[in-house]
Amino acid sequence: MTSFKQVLIEKVLGHKYAIDAERLGDDSLLAWSNLGYWQAQQHDSQQHHYRLACQSLADQVASSVQLKQSDRVLDLGCGQGASLLHWLNQYQIEQLSTVELQADCIQRIQKNLPQVDAYCQSFLNLKQLHFLNSFDAVICIDAAYHSDLNSFLNSTASVLNSKGRLAFHYLMWSDAWQNCSYLQKQQYRYLLKSADVKWQHLMDEQRLVKTLTQHGFGDIVIQDFSAPVFNGFAQYIETGGIEKKSFDLAQFKIGMTAKLCRKLYHDGLVRYIQISAVKHETIKKT
Repeated sequence: MTSFKQVLIEKVLGHKYAIDAERLGDDSLLAWSNLGYWQAQQHDSQQHHYRLACQSLADQVASSVQLKQSDRVLDLGCGQGASLLHWLNQYQIEQLSTVELQADCIQRIQKNLPQVDAYCQSFLNLKQLHFLNSFDAVICIDAAYHSDLNSFLNSTASVLNSKGRLAFHYLMWSDAWQNCSYLQKQQYRYLLKSADVKWQHLMDEQRLVKTLTQHGFGDIVIQDFSAPVFNGFAQYIETGGIEKKSFDLAQFKIGMTAKLCRKLYHDGLVRYIQISAVKHETIKKT
């Protein structure tokens, strides 16, 4: 149950995952709110490039699972709903569902996209929703790394059909992490905590693959997006990509996110990755 303290904090500061999309460059009713996949021509101050970068990150996910019109799709942590509109308009997805933790976002989606089955719930508890059918594709853009990977995989595997596809973004230790000093590791513990990421949830590539395999996933593809995401978002903010207003909490949150992205990219200890995998059929023991 949500505590009174948590409700009060959200009233004052907003939901911990909420970000001022309009300040970033998207004033749409169903706005984008991810770090974006930035390409060279998007590294200037024109704000509409924020929407293009966010859309590009979504397209990377769609490509990795070969998203097609006939798929039954579940979009996890969709935020204000821009990705849903993108799946409907650009991919013509006919069977689309979403699970999002922010109640105001779900209300807006239900009002403006009635054809989408929208649920206000943690995506770590998908079993509780009792979907009538399993999904061909489960996708999660720029959100899964706030969760324990085992919990995320347990939840998503439960709603995917046999040979269903999964794609999401996560954070991964680089090989250099093992050589860090105790003080460096403690610093990263607090840095990641500021972004609501628990450092003990992160793994190196070998452990990531092993964990995915243990949950019944195969055909695993891991892509390093640190440059187009971490560096791209940081550079967009640093070069004046957002409108400067009087200092407020929204601007502080965006600025701190950009600084964290810059440090993570510069140090090279944490990699921003996209993972795609296919659920393999389980063989029943006789």
